[in-house]
Amino acid sequence: MFFSKNFLKEIAITCSKIDLIILEKIIKLISSIKKKNGRIFFLGVGGSAGNSSHAVNDFRKLANIECYSPTDNVSELTARINDEGWEYAYSDWLKISNITRNDVIFFFSVGGGNFKKNVSINLINAAKFAIKKKCKIVSIVGKKDGYLYKNSSLSLFIPSLKKDLVTPISESFQSIIWHLLVSHPKIKKNKFKW
Repeated sequence: MFFSKNFLKEIAITCSKIDLIILEKIIKLISSIKKKNGRIFFLGVGGSAGNSSHAVNDFRKLANIECYSPTDNVSELTARINDEGWEYAYSDWLKISNITRNDVIFFFSVGGGNFKKNVSINLINAAKFAIKKKCKIVSIVGKKDGYLYKNSSLSLFIPSLKKDLVTPISESFQSIIWHLLVSHPKIKKNKFKW
């Protein structure tokens, strides 16, 4: 019971420390993209890849925004990994998607990519390509020292006081934040079933 109580306490503390100014800017950006008929491309790896797929569903179904994630097409993704390598699988996928300045590249990542540590290089390369194409980049990250936090148009940091809970807290809040976004009156278009 001690661990469970402390875990939930950590969730409450993290929730109270979310930067609402950044969150409101993300809402404004997505609302603007929606009005321009722009698209959102969700990218993540590991648990964040699963979250990306779920977010695509919610934004398409509830907000009527055209969205995609490279991990939703496992055949194409693994062919790209096999032929070009993991490091460029996402950026090469974005090239074929013909991203424009009207689109948003939305990253879910715990660490946010780090060249020195050789972590999530595929996310870094995708972000670099998005910058080259003048796309807006939004990220939800659990660390401030990663590439995405430093190079996104808007980056929402998920603060976790306990180092050993950074991954579960960050990935949990990815879900909380995107559900907040698709529920927001400036973004939501369709009613929930329940």
